[in-house]
Amino acid sequence: MRVDLFDFELPSERIALRPVRPRDAARMLVVPNDGELLDRSVRDLPRLLRAGDVLVFNDTRVIPAQLQGRRGDARIGATLHKRLDVRCWQAFIRNGKRLHEGDSIAFPAEVSATAVCRHEDGSWTLAFDGDEPVEVLLERAGQMPLPPYIAGKRPTDASDQEDYQTIFAREAGAVAAPTAALHFTPELLTGLDEAGILRETLTLHVGAGTFLPVKADDTDAHRMHAEWGRVDRATADRLNAARGAGGRIIAVGTTSLRLLESAAVEAGTICPFEGDTAIFITPGYRFKAVDGLMTNFHLPRSTLFMLVSALMGLDRMQTAYAHAIAEGYRFYSYGDASLLIP
Repeated sequence: MRVDLFDFELPSERIALRPVRPRDAARMLVVPNDGELLDRSVRDLPRLLRAGDVLVFNDTRVIPAQLQGRRGDARIGATLHKRLDVRCWQAFIRNGKRLHEGDSIAFPAEVSATAVCRHEDGSWTLAFDGDEPVEVLLERAGQMPLPPYIAGKRPTDASDQEDYQTIFAREAGAVAAPTAALHFTPELLTGLDEAGILRETLTLHVGAGTFLPVKADDTDAHRMHAEWGRVDRATADRLNAARGAGGRIIAVGTTSLRLLESAAVEAGTICPFEGDTAIFITPGYRFKAVDGLMTNFHLPRSTLFMLVSALMGLDRMQTAYAHAIAEGYRFYSYGDASLLIP
């Protein structure tokens, strides 16, 4: 499909630079398959779902994966986006033209890495020096990797250490938050429990590739970056049982949805899964594992707007986004939510 079909105009003032407080006070646009759009709040979620439905969360934890360093006199910025092995990460590099294979990059707090090789997409493999775990080095030298549409407007600060982490965050390895889950609070979880709504977790380590623009003119020419994920057997069995009993599987965030769809077979059964996924979901895709999606509002021409258009229909989502813009909804990672029920 033509990528320009997924374009829309978004006023810059609609981009949220901070989350609302408390988190579950965010607005939520309910988008059914047909019928009118409903302006609600995230706090209404227990009344919008049914007993026996299952919310599926991503328990990945964001690491301080953004680094500022030097190679000689040149400033080098690195955003790690995928672990390759114990000491090597693939990274997007700013000022990469000043970097050559074998160069050493000095980061703060006596952290250093060697540029191993450059990839076709312009990213680099960095091998971190020393024996300490890379995660320990990042805690010393790294910053929280806020999305570029926020970081370009304000600096990262101490509040982001908490704001850009979900209450489910457990498995360290993401360089971007699964932002739909940022809206959840202990109080909201209590309300969901009382309503008989179940929840499960899986792990998908979100990479910085999620923010890359689609540069191709046609979706067939776009290549997704791979991300590592895991659905264990016990979780898969419980999800299949819940669906078999009539419950709906509602993914919280596009990362949860993409992993569930990667783990499912054509018949709709969710299987255990561990490994990389580069699934790219565009209109025409037949969904196997999920019955709905809670997600934030996404960038124009992005793979994530293509995904929600595949779930609900492009015209339906263009209408929903036009409504959200007109009604003052807040967009992107720290913004409001939508509940999509096809």
